[in-house]
Amino acid sequence: MGMSVNEHDTLRHDPECIFCRIIAGQIPSERVHEDDRVIAFRDLHPQAPVHVLVVPRDHSRDVTELAADPQLLAHVTTVAGKVASELADGDFRLIFNTGAGAGQTVFHVHAHVLAGGKLAEGEL
Repeated sequence: MGMSVNEHDTLRHDPECIFCRIIAGQIPSERVHEDDRVIAFRDLHPQAPVHVLVVPRDHSRDVTELAADPQLLAHVTTVAGKVASELADGDFRLIFNTGAGAGQTVFHVHAHVLAGGKLAEGEL
């Protein structure tokens, strides 16, 4: 028998990480997508009409660590496109903040999907 999602989520889970706790269902979120590799939920402080975070279930610090799994990185981008198509017109900006100096505040890799309306160059 295969693993349940909850068993899988405990394999690479940091009990102090807010995103690990969201993935485990300990903290509520407005989920817009979930599968066996990632979840996607609305950002609490949106910077665009559609602002969703795509978060791998396995805990990695940032996108440089995520790059060690090219298939998962590709899956994150595929889900981002799907979310943008379902919640907006399909056009989107994808952002990975990597490191505190770049604005990363939660050290569990996540992609910001910004969509809806016109996103001007040089603006979030």
